[in-house]
Formats: sequence, structure tokens, C-alpha cells
Amino acid sequence: MAVRRTRRKGQKNPRILIVTPEITYLPEGMGNLAGRMSAKAGGMADVSASLVGALFDLGADVHVALPHYRRMFHEETAQLVAEELRVYKSRMPDARIHLAEDRCFYYRDHVYSRGNGNAKLALAFQREVINHVIPEVQPDLIHCNDWMTGLIPAAARRMGIPCLFTVHNIHTHKLTLAQVEDAGIDAAEFWGNLYYDRPPADYFSARDTDPIDLQASGIFAAHFINTVSPTFLTEIVNGWHGFIPDSIRNEIRGKYYAGCASGILNAPDSSDNPATDSQIPFRYGPENHAEMKRKNKLELQRALGLEENPDAPLFFWPSRLDPVQKGPQLLADICYRFLDKHWAAGAQIAIIANGAFQQPFWDIRNFHGIGHRLAVHNFDGRLSQLGFAGSDFMLMPSLFEPCGLPQMQAPIYGSLAVAHNTGGLHDTVEHLDVDNHRGNGFVFNTYDSNGLFWAMDQAMAFWHRPAEVREAEVARIMAESLKRFNHEACARQYIELYEQMLHRHLVKDFSGAEA
Repeated sequence: MAVRRTRRKGQKNPRILIVTPEITYLPEGMGNLAGRMSAKAGGMADVSASLVGALFDLGADVHVALPHYRRMFHEETAQLVAEELRVYKSRMPDARIHLAEDRCFYYRDHVYSRGNGNAKLALAFQREVINHVIPEVQPDLIHCNDWMTGLIPAAARRMGIPCLFTVHNIHTHKLTLAQVEDAGIDAAEFWGNLYYDRPPADYFSARDTDPIDLQASGIFAAHFINTVSPTFLTEIVNGWHGFIPDSIRNEIRGKYYAGCASGILNAPDSSDNPATDSQIPFRYGPENHAEMKRKNKLELQRALGLEENPDAPLFFWPSRLDPVQKGPQLLADICYRFLDKHWAAGAQIAIIANGAFQQPFWDIRNFHGIGHRLAVHNFDGRLSQLGFAGSDFMLMPSLFEPCGLPQMQAPIYGSLAVAHNTGGLHDTVEHLDVDNHRGNGFVFNTYDSNGLFWAMDQAMAFWHRPAEVREAEVARIMAESLKRFNHEACARQYIELYEQMLHRHLVKDFSGAEA
């Protein structure tokens, strides 16, 4: 089963294969139709795209494997049969995009299914990667992402290929060896590298009745793992967040104490820049943000039916309205009370998000007749970008946060985050200290509505500072955020991790120069 390859003559860089079930874009130079390959369910798609793009721009020998979502890629599916498509797109001499072919991917409108359909998708994807993509690419290192790729680290270990496994979320799925093998994966080759509900005595006793935990297997078998923020990693290790299964927590602890785990922050997309963002009407940078944000605020207020007042302090909620993680119930508890307290200042709240908790905000808005101060709108990409550009503050009171992106996007646009002190929020939001010109937002430690109210009051205290003080601090925060939250910094950390994993004797960067 070994597929380790010899380095090609003149090759300077190790070959990296990134395996991901979702992605938002790929660099045009990577292969045919790269610019049309977009399939997104969440933040993993953005992170995968940014990492591949940054590595490619740095000159890395980077390859990517993903399912062939023909409909989502806007391809004419009747033109070519599966094998012809595979030859056309994946086996060209310089091809870097490797599509997993299976009919279950072709006509989908979404990355994931409801119910048990995801297991079939995961098995088909991993079958193609293990049986076809890895032998074709012959990578020096494989980088897998979340439970949909959880079998691949075990196969990679059997092949002698170093494997990094990134934990984006805590979701998992369980399957038996019989189901895995019935899907066309010869798991007998690597069954001992998988994580089971019960320690198996032998292959045959495990095959039919001892389920494999895919997320825990990916963590267990990988040579190195990372979470998408340093603090979320330590929270897991220290026993926080009771929803995390013991299987996943214990395997992460094992890697952590073995020195084989780290946290690497995600980064917002390079298009999230108010100086170049094509989705906002008035572009700006740190030097002219005050005037342009006022204009964008008026456009946002007009679009949402809010009172049109460029001098009104505006709080923006961009995250999905998920009461399990994102904390919308905290805002609902204090929403009217907060607006009433700061009525004279013209305070407004704009919610541009979908989710189960949207209705309570409609009820508050309608019961109190405050539609000119509280807006509730379904998520819309263009409107969300305008929300960052037109707001003064961004609300993110999450109970837990593996990483989060809005709290990094917002300060780039001059919208200061109001955030709970947890996970990736802890790593990216520091309480503002105007006198010492430090910090970039407003942080509360106690997860309840009073904690959120206090932090929003702190934001209002900043709002009442003299305009020249506010503008100088926002300009500083915007400039610092542009330098800190970017793909190049994120990609460099992954490159350093790849180099560590490859145990290279002469450390070179991916442009071929000595580090």
C-alpha cells in the first residue's frame, strides 16, 4: 500500500495534498475551471480556499482534493462521462485540482445532507481520495479537514505519509468497518489505526458491531493536529464545554500532551477590505473611514428601514441566530432595555442573519413598535458586507467559538467587536484601552445577558468620547487588523507546521530559499 514517491529532479518543495469537503474558490492557475469551483457550508470553505490560495501564491507545490459538485460548479454534466472528466481535469501533467467522482455529488445544491445522507457522501469522497487521488498525487504530506476526511489519516499512516488533521468543529459521525468496506474502501489495510467505541480484540470482532468515530479517528491517526484557535484547544484540554464527546476530547488531549497539537487562527478573506470591497457603495481605508462609514451607514439604514441618521451608534449582528452557540438569547433578553436606555443617543441594532432564534427579535420589534431602531433581515451577502461597513459595533456573544471570523472582519471595516471572552474570540478581541491606545473591542467574561449589557454599555461610553478620539482609535484598529488578520500570516504558520512534520534537515521556505 506504500505510495511514497521520490523527489522529482529539480524539485525544491515538498508536495502538499489538502483534502477538504468544501471550498469557496481556487486560484485560476491551479487548473481548468478553478475559478468556478465553489461549494460552501461554513467557515471551513473560506479557510481551505485561503490556505490553498496563499500556499499557491507562495510557490508551494500544493494540490487539493474535493468532491466533484458538478451542479454547484455550474458544469454541463451531460457533456462528459465521469472517467473522461477525471482524465480531463485531474490527470493533466500540471493539474493540481483532483475531483472525487461519484454520482452522489453531481446534482447536489448543498455540501451536506440532512440525516444520514452525509455518511454516504463522506465514504464516497474518502474512497476516491484513498484509491485514486493519493496514488496519483504521491504527496509528501496530507492535510485533512474534519470528520468527512476522518479515515484518511489512518490510511496515510499505513502508507507512511505524514498527515495533519485540522479540527474545525466538534461534529462527528459513526460507521462500522463493514459499511466502510462496502463503500469500496479496503479498511482491513488500516483498521488498527481507527478509533472505535470499544477497544477491538481483533479485526473480525470489530467489523460489524463496533462503530468507528470518524472525527476521533482522524485525530487519533494523524501525526499532528490543530484546532482553529489556540484558546479553543486549551479549553478542550482543560475540560471546558460539556458538549464535547469524551472520545474527541481524550484524543485531542493525547495529541496535546504528546506535543503534537497546536492552534492556528483562521483569517478572513483578502476580499474583506473596505478599500477594495465591490459589495459596499463607499470604499475607504483608515485615513478616511469616518466620512465613508457615515455614508455607508445611511445606505444600510435605508436598506433595512431604520431611522436614517449617520450619527446614530449602530450595532450589527452578522452570525447565524443559533442559541446553542452564538448567544442570540442574551441579546433578546436585553434588546429593548438597551435601546430604551440609549434612546436619546439614537442607538440602533441591525440583525442580518438566519436561524431558529430570528422570531423573538421580530416579536420584540413588533410589540414595542421599534422597527426604526431594530432591524431583522435574512442573511444576504451584499447586505452583510454593508453591515460591516456601515456599523460602529459588531455583536458576537458566543458561548463557545472554535475560531470565528466576524470578529476579525469587523475591525478591518472599523466596526468594533462586542464579544464574550472565549475560544477564538479571546485570541482576537482585546478590551479597548483608549488612554494607552491598545485593544480593538469590548470583552465580557460572564456569559449572561448582564455581561453582554455591560459590554454594550462600554461600547456606548466609547461612542460618547470626542469624535477626534474615536476616529483616531478606529483608524489605529483598522490598520492593525489589516496587518494581523490575513491569509499570509495564517499560511506561514501552516508552512512552519508542515516543515516540522516533514522533519526536514535543511529548512527551506516554499519559494525555495533557505529560511
